[in-house]
Amino acid sequence: MQQKLTRGPLLDTKGLLVEAGYHTALVKAYDRSAVKVKGLRIKEWDYYYVGNASYGVALTVADNDYLWLTSVTWFDFEQKKEKSSTNIGWFPHGKLKMPESSDRGNVIFNKKNHAISYVLEGKNRHITANVKNFQKGVDLSIDLVLQPTIKDSMVIATPFLKPKHFYYNQKINLLKARGYVKLGDQNYNFTDAYGVLDWGRGVWTYKNTWYWSSLSGIQNGQKIGFNLGYGFGDTSKATENMLFVNDRTFKLNDVVFNIPVINNKDDFMSPWIIQSDSKDIDLVFTPILDRHSNTNILILQSMQHQVFGYFSGTFKLSDQETLEIKEMIGFAEKVSNRW
Repeated sequence: MQQKLTRGPLLDTKGLLVEAGYHTALVKAYDRSAVKVKGLRIKEWDYYYVGNASYGVALTVADNDYLWLTSVTWFDFEQKKEKSSTNIGWFPHGKLKMPESSDRGNVIFNKKNHAISYVLEGKNRHITANVKNFQKGVDLSIDLVLQPTIKDSMVIATPFLKPKHFYYNQKINLLKARGYVKLGDQNYNFTDAYGVLDWGRGVWTYKNTWYWSSLSGIQNGQKIGFNLGYGFGDTSKATENMLFVNDRTFKLNDVVFNIPVINNKDDFMSPWIIQSDSKDIDLVFTPILDRHSNTNILILQSMQHQVFGYFSGTFKLSDQETLEIKEMIGFAEKVSNRW
């Protein structure tokens, strides 16, 4: 039985999680000033991915206390190409003023060649970005409005084994997009695209590896989205696995990403098997594009494989009902950090 969160503060006066568990809304109140870990250990980020079967875009704004990071990535799934522009700087220590809730406050960043804003307009999220000289002298501009289409989201409060370390996370699937991305003279319409928000606040341990998968889209007239993952801390009280089908939400148990291994190395571009022990989740993920990066700065390293591809398989919703999906595009990733 997974534990559901109750409403109230996220941390107590000692900086410990009041409780671990999950919810479908951001019921715990995050307060940066309540964190009691010494040193520059707080990590706060807002990540958006928006796309369809042909193309997509991802944006990150992160204040990791000792390091800030912004990134914009363009994906062309038909050409199987991707391009990123990333900037970093040192010791923001909260100066990016990341909101303490996903449903109030805006993110505004303008430095170097990145101008990025996430602005709440009622329940909608208005994302704009301009990146100078994104690709061979060509600028990139983004103007997207994301509208929620379901009432629930995936929320989890997770402790690490190290005292006062925690992760508070919300994933909002099935954000319906309208707007455009312009790359040079080429204009890409996003009216048939869906997005996901990854909103994260916490204090992480130095070394960790996580697995995360997300999908949002329409198939056979149904809105289908899911969040699957593990490695984000001690998930003994609750997992972050959740499935959304139209206006129904299904809480899922543990899942494992079986990535093929060749010559003792992960073969990210061969089909993955993503399953639960009970086989309530039984998916095949067929990759088409690996956004791979390896950032290594002094004692900091981030090895990322965010792989996009097609999901096919089944979710067992009850003894009488099974959901089947066929070749729906999404992503699955493995990320190893020393940070």
